[in-house]
Amino acid sequence: MAGYSGTKEDYLKRLRRIEGQVRGIARMVDEDTYCIDVLTQISAVTKALQSVSIGLVEDHLGHCVVDAAKSSHEEGKEKVSEAAEAIARLVRS
Repeated sequence: MAGYSGTKEDYLKRLRRIEGQVRGIARMVDEDTYCIDVLTQISAVTKALQSVSIGLVEDHLGHCVVDAAKSSHEEGKEKVSEAAEAIARLVRS
């Protein structure tokens, strides 16, 4: 079971909202909207995706990593390493 399963519907709602924002940005570009206005909307989508990412990381740490650590030291180390790599990818993006 995924660590976010308890909040899955909330994530899906947020992602649908973001999807709508991205479609709006595409419309803005299609309609030759002023560059700064498009960039402002891109910034808002980026922040919204970052917020979803942070929530997923928190859920992963609180559920998947904790459960693995309770199961065995080796599984815990593996999940911590996996989480660290995911966080590193988020920080680089």
